[in-house]
Amino acid sequence: MKILLFGKSGQVGWELQRSLAPLGEVVALSSCSSELCGDFEHPDRIAHTVQAVAPDVIVNAAAHTAVDKAESEQDKAHVINAHAPSVLAQEALKLDALLVHYSSDYVFDGHGTHPWRETDPTGPLNVYGVTKVEAEKAIVASGCRHLIFRTSWVYAARGGNFAKSMLRLARERERLTVIDDQIGAPTGADLLADVTAHTIRSVARQPAGALSGIYHLVAAGETSWYGYARFVLEFARQAGVMLKVAPEQVVAVPTSAFSLPAKRPQNSRMDTRKLRDTFELSLPSWETGVARMLTEIFERPS
Repeated sequence: MKILLFGKSGQVGWELQRSLAPLGEVVALSSCSSELCGDFEHPDRIAHTVQAVAPDVIVNAAAHTAVDKAESEQDKAHVINAHAPSVLAQEALKLDALLVHYSSDYVFDGHGTHPWRETDPTGPLNVYGVTKVEAEKAIVASGCRHLIFRTSWVYAARGGNFAKSMLRLARERERLTVIDDQIGAPTGADLLADVTAHTIRSVARQPAGALSGIYHLVAAGETSWYGYARFVLEFARQAGVMLKVAPEQVVAVPTSAFSLPAKRPQNSRMDTRKLRDTFELSLPSWETGVARMLTEIFERPS
C-alpha cells in the first residue's frame, strides 16, 4: 500500500507518520517540501504531486487552522481548506484511491445541547467553518472513496495547544479567566492518527466504497474550556509543578467576555456512535488523553 500524506509538520500529520508507517510506503509532505509540492496554496501543483506518486491512499492533514485569521484571509482559507481538498478528491477518483480528510465541529452552528450526528444539518458560524463544509460537499460530490473525520479541540504534546497556554499563563499571572459556555471534547492528535490507521486497514478489506462517508471522531466525554483548564492545572499541581494560579482560583466567564473576530459554536458535542459501530472501536475519555499528553510534557527533558 502506498500512502500520500499531506501536512506532515502539523500536530495530526506528525502523529500520522508514526501510525501509518506499518501499513506500507508513506510519502509525507509539508508546505515546504521541495521535490514534490505539498503547498495547498497551489492546488494545480498538488494535483501533479498526486499524479506523480499515484498512491493507493491520500491522507490530508493540511489545513488553514487559524480560525480568527481566516476571517480576514477568506480567499487563502478557501483555497487551502476547500479548493485543494476538492482537487484531491478529483485526483483520488481518477486513481480509485481512498481519500482521508479531516473536518471540524465548526461545520455546525452550536445551538442546543445534544451531540451532533453526521446527518444533522450544517450551519457554520465563521469563514473557517464555511470552508470545511465546502470541502466535505466537494469530496462527497466527487464520487471518490472517502473517509471524512469531523473532530474538535485537537491537541498534541508537540507544538502549541490550550493546555500549554494555560500552564504558561498560570505561571505568569495571578488570575485566569476561562470560557465555560462552550462544550466539547479535547481530542489528541495521537488518537486521530491511530483511528485513521485502523479505519484505512478496515476499508482496504472491504468492497470499493463500502465504508465511505462522514464520521465523527472525538474522545469520549465532554467538558468546557473552563473544565479543561481546571483539569490541566490540577494535574500539574499533583505533578509538583509550581503555579501562581491554583485550579480553584480559575474564574469561569461566558464567551461574551472575549471579543474575537470569528464566532465559535457553543455546543461542540459530537455523537461518535457511527464510527464506533462501523469500525468496532472504543474511544478513550478526554481525561485519559490529556493526562497522557501532560505526563509527556512534564517528563520531557528541559
